[in-house]
Amino acid sequence: MPAAAAPIISSVQKLVLYETRARYFLVGSNHAETKYRVLKIDRTEPKDLVIIDDRHVYTQQEVRELLGRLDLGNRTKMGQKGSSGLFRAVSAFGVVGFVRFLEGYYIVLITKRRKMADIGGHAIYKIEDTNMIYIPNDSVRISHPDEARYLRIFQNVDLSSNFYFSYSYDLSHSLQYNLTVLRMPLEMLKSETTQTRQESFDIFEDEGLITQGGNGVFGISSEPYMKYVWNGELLDIIKNTVHRDWLLYIIHGFCGQSKLLIYGRPVYVTLIARRSSKFAGTRFLKRGANCEGDVANEVETEQILCDASVMSFTAGSYSSYVQVRGSVPLYWSQDISTMMPKPPITLDQADPFAHVAALHFDQMLQRFGSPIIVLNLVKEREKRKHERILSEELVAAVTYLNQFLPPEHTIIYIPWDMAKYTKSKLCNVLDRLNVIAESVVKKTGFFVNRPDSYCSILRPDEKWNELGGYVIPTGRLQTGVLRTNCVDCLDRTNTAQFMVGKCALAYQLYSLGLIDKPNLQFDTDAVRLFEELYEDHGDTLSLQYGGSQLVHRVKTYRKIAPWTQHSKDIMQTLSRYYSNAFSDADRQDSINLFLGVFHPTEGKPHLWELPTDFYLHHKNTMRLLPTRRSYTYWWTPEVIKHLPLPYDEVICAANLKKLVVKKFHKYEEEIDIHNEFFRPYELSSFDDTFCLAMTSSARDFMPKTVGIDPSPFTVRKPDETGKSVLGNKSNREEAVLQRKTAASAPPPPSEEAVSSSSEDDSGTDREEEGSVSQRSTPVKMTDLGDSAKVTENVVQPMKEVYGINLSDGLSDEDLSIYLRFVQLGQSQHKQDKSSQQFCSRCPDGVIKLTPISAFSQDNIYEVQPPKVDKKSTEIFHAHIQASQGIMQPLGKEDTSMYREYIRNRYL
Repeated sequence: MPAAAAPIISSVQKLVLYETRARYFLVGSNHAETKYRVLKIDRTEPKDLVIIDDRHVYTQQEVRELLGRLDLGNRTKMGQKGSSGLFRAVSAFGVVGFVRFLEGYYIVLITKRRKMADIGGHAIYKIEDTNMIYIPNDSVRISHPDEARYLRIFQNVDLSSNFYFSYSYDLSHSLQYNLTVLRMPLEMLKSETTQTRQESFDIFEDEGLITQGGNGVFGISSEPYMKYVWNGELLDIIKNTVHRDWLLYIIHGFCGQSKLLIYGRPVYVTLIARRSSKFAGTRFLKRGANCEGDVANEVETEQILCDASVMSFTAGSYSSYVQVRGSVPLYWSQDISTMMPKPPITLDQADPFAHVAALHFDQMLQRFGSPIIVLNLVKEREKRKHERILSEELVAAVTYLNQFLPPEHTIIYIPWDMAKYTKSKLCNVLDRLNVIAESVVKKTGFFVNRPDSYCSILRPDEKWNELGGYVIPTGRLQTGVLRTNCVDCLDRTNTAQFMVGKCALAYQLYSLGLIDKPNLQFDTDAVRLFEELYEDHGDTLSLQYGGSQLVHRVKTYRKIAPWTQHSKDIMQTLSRYYSNAFSDADRQDSINLFLGVFHPTEGKPHLWELPTDFYLHHKNTMRLLPTRRSYTYWWTPEVIKHLPLPYDEVICAANLKKLVVKKFHKYEEEIDIHNEFFRPYELSSFDDTFCLAMTSSARDFMPKTVGIDPSPFTVRKPDETGKSVLGNKSNREEAVLQRKTAASAPPPPSEEAVSSSSEDDSGTDREEEGSVSQRSTPVKMTDLGDSAKVTENVVQPMKEVYGINLSDGLSDEDLSIYLRFVQLGQSQHKQDKSSQQFCSRCPDGVIKLTPISAFSQDNIYEVQPPKVDKKSTEIFHAHIQASQGIMQPLGKEDTSMYREYIRNRYL
């Protein structure tokens, strides 16, 4: 069945900036370079931005003629001073935006990119380098002494550090939202198609749709969720004047992808973290929430699981789970002027009616639905009241808000003092977190785009039947979300999110039919791969907000971290303290300037002259806001009507206005993700085809010993993993022997790369330390003198080397396979009966083989000719006749395809 809708692929992916004295010409094209658009930027205005977009789609020939005329026109002005003609200034892959300080405007271009992930054929890129170009020419430039300082502050936001974009996939929304939009009813799409014929005249448009039977494909492009867009302010000035393909929205956070190989079946595990651009900043300078309900360090983390063997969104299997972290939604802060490692927590404003918390949870109900589950990891018992201040206030706020909500949609509050359980020797922190994770995932459910498999209906699992969420004919929807917080939302939060993600991953794998029970154990290749992905995610977010990597990791809470980890923790703590004390203020100024929170204005105080940025982030301090919400009905009325479904995903008039719907031909490049991904129109190179070097469970985690179970769900010992430590001499000798036995084993990893799993051991494994190793065969000591002393042999048993135990009897099936193999090998040489009789009389039993003179049907060097069907024979005869000048008449489908090719290539 053809897809009802497809994402619109941006037709501006390659850019070239051409320069004349009076103007910049920005030429953008799609990847195939068949369609072009041109922006004209005026350079004679000293402070205003004048951009003209003619919204015409050019062909390659038309663009060459246009640039030739521009070059010729500028060269004919012999009297003008300075440069003349048209010069190529820079090549780029996208426009980040336009910004102005105290002089003229700058344009920020992406000059280098790197592919980080792939979701259904939609590539996700990381910005590697940018170029910032001043637009006005020197003759009209009005210099300002503070311009250079603002430029330096702006460039302190390193765009090459964890900023991501995509030309066809909306990164600001979840996978559930993106696929829900694509599955809208056709009647809704037809009513929204108001701009089917736009921007260009197409002589084949009506005729093409008729010849195809009217089965065109709807292309859909949705407005981004601006909360997670970081260049929204930079693009705001051109948003209403240029075509939407010029607008490239970027997110900030983390993106990682790994490949889970299940007996050769590739499954991609993708982790995307979206950092909020509202109330954004650094650790001690941004705490709590602002007056609009936006909290500090708010990050939405989404884990996506997809079967990589099928690429299409419509035919493939996709699943996702979303969770959120964020600061406690109250008015609170910490004073860092005292230079204390843990500054005291103070509540800045009294909020008896939980106004800020109400705004925050209203946003969450609108985006995620219900239930909202709050997991509070803040300390509850302290000698000196510190973190407990936040717990008491948060409990009071949630209790107040819940008394007005319907009972089935109340906010679920789970307090758990994680630090207290960590110090206790009797409690296992991760076991308790696993219980919480199970209850959370059962309440919220997860998203999957396919109905339950038949095997789960035949063999239902008890845990599966208790799963929540919203079941639809085409799969399941996640309703509600887990919101985790500690004080910093870094170390404790990342471990808790990992445990919830691990539990959700088990359900996702079960829903796709990849495991028989929705349960995953530690020390398996799958969980080790997922843990490494989450630790990279935690390190990245911690660097962005706290200035250092994670201090406490999953292994820390499992209490299996090596002793060397403690020194690393101390260094990370010192690095975090130094960053918070000396560099966070400059980073905060850069973020405020980049996000447009502060706009430089002539005659007003500069950014570095402000004593605080409190007034910039709390708009109610500068002007009176509209009427306050009700203290009892604190939610948006439309949101509460559609719970437990999120209002943003409900099909209604307000949400339909956020979509751009256009009907395309089925061969149109804007909706053909197959051509976009495989690019059959260009010569492929290995560098481009294999540019995404993702972590693989088979290569990086599976043991290299032959005979080991290759399943990524098998529990392994620490010395069996692909990243184990080669510590003592016997281990090194054993590893060398393994590499000789297993031809596919790579060279040993470095000490630093493998130290993370060196002590990855459990209590049950420690009981076997005194016993003989299961991976070596001991040899008894003999009394033959010093020359014959034999220590413990490191030779492996036959079971591990060959996969079978040769001392055991073969089964009938194995024996029949072996006999067939022997007969096949014997039949590759022909012998006559006389030679066989002669050889049988030879005392040594040596058989003299004669050269091959003829082939028999049962021979490994001969194959039976394939049978060719009638249609293939006709195609071959037509090909031969075409070479002789005898052409076959074209059918309707061939004519339509040729017209589409001509239209896409030359019109």
